[in-house]
Amino acid sequence: MFDTFTLAFLTDSTRVATMLLAPDGSNRSFEHIRIIEGHHDLSHHQDKQDRIEKVAKIDRWYVEQFAKFLDRIDAIEGKSILHNSMILLGSGNADGNHHSHTDVPLILAGQGGGKLAGGRFVKHGSKPLTNLFLGMADKLGINDLTQFGDSSERLVNI
Repeated sequence: MFDTFTLAFLTDSTRVATMLLAPDGSNRSFEHIRIIEGHHDLSHHQDKQDRIEKVAKIDRWYVEQFAKFLDRIDAIEGKSILHNSMILLGSGNADGNHHSHTDVPLILAGQGGGKLAGGRFVKHGSKPLTNLFLGMADKLGINDLTQFGDSSERLVNI
């Protein structure tokens, strides 16, 4: 799918794309990285170190795939796809063991055409993810969107 997105962005076939890497509760195994247990079962790790390490290995694999995608679109000659993009990688849970939705880890890549400052770690505290979406819409020039889902304010420091 990342290759399809690369081609779609390169040919300007679309400027918006979404992908669900795995549905909630997916119990897929990751035998290609030597993890035979299901991801969902492992995420309920019960503070067992071996299970935590396996979840971390799966998470790392996902982030590595994302990084390869970013590298591919950044390396395209004569195009500034990554510079002109806002590409979000995230999760529905911060901690699957507790189904925690607070401090969900996110990566917002690209510079949004120069409207995003990269290379930062920003902590916004316990706010709805939809606040980020409102802030991203503003960066896209969609300023009349007053509410999105359970948003409570716009994130401006993105």
